[in-house]
Amino acid sequence: MKKKNLINWLCLSGILSIIFYLLHDIVGGMNYPSYNWMGQAVSDLTATDAPSFVIASGFVTVYKILSCLCSAIICILVKNEKKKTLRIGVYLFSIMNLISAIGYALFPLSSSGFDGSIQSIIHVYVLTAIVVLVSIISLILIAIGSLKGENKHKLLGILAIISLILMFIGAVGSQNVSKEIFGIFERFSTYSAVIFTGILGIYGFKVFEN
Repeated sequence: MKKKNLINWLCLSGILSIIFYLLHDIVGGMNYPSYNWMGQAVSDLTATDAPSFVIASGFVTVYKILSCLCSAIICILVKNEKKKTLRIGVYLFSIMNLISAIGYALFPLSSSGFDGSIQSIIHVYVLTAIVVLVSIISLILIAIGSLKGENKHKLLGILAIISLILMFIGAVGSQNVSKEIFGIFERFSTYSAVIFTGILGIYGFKVFEN
């Protein structure tokens, strides 16, 4: 096994980002007395009028820093990969993380649920549409590039397909299920992207070479 250098170890920030996203969801919910995770979106926890705003925003800020760090490192490592499709897919996924980090910080929900304000419209309809679209395109490219590339990337392609399926289930389900279980399906979409960042981090640590 090759000796790991600093850039490989920094890829593990992707795993840490998952932990902080979970903490923002769990601890944020504990500090939001009336919150129902099964029926409410995870973004309700960081709405500006939410009781959990301060603590949930703190955890999610650390998550964003770690996920963007991981994405930046992966972009450096993946430049040596032979498959152009895989490289472009990783670059787009990293751009999605950056858009998500900056965009949602600038335009958080102004109120839990949807209050019709400009800020909430941008959050729900503009940013979410961009993030989902870029995520889908990037995962498709990563899957194609990985499955047609070296054997060591086959698993990455399979995991990209699984993430893509979960994202579709979340996007379609959250638009068609009852309000009582909306939060469950919404989390399929959000967590698929969060966890796949961690997966890329593991690949950066174990597979991609500087």
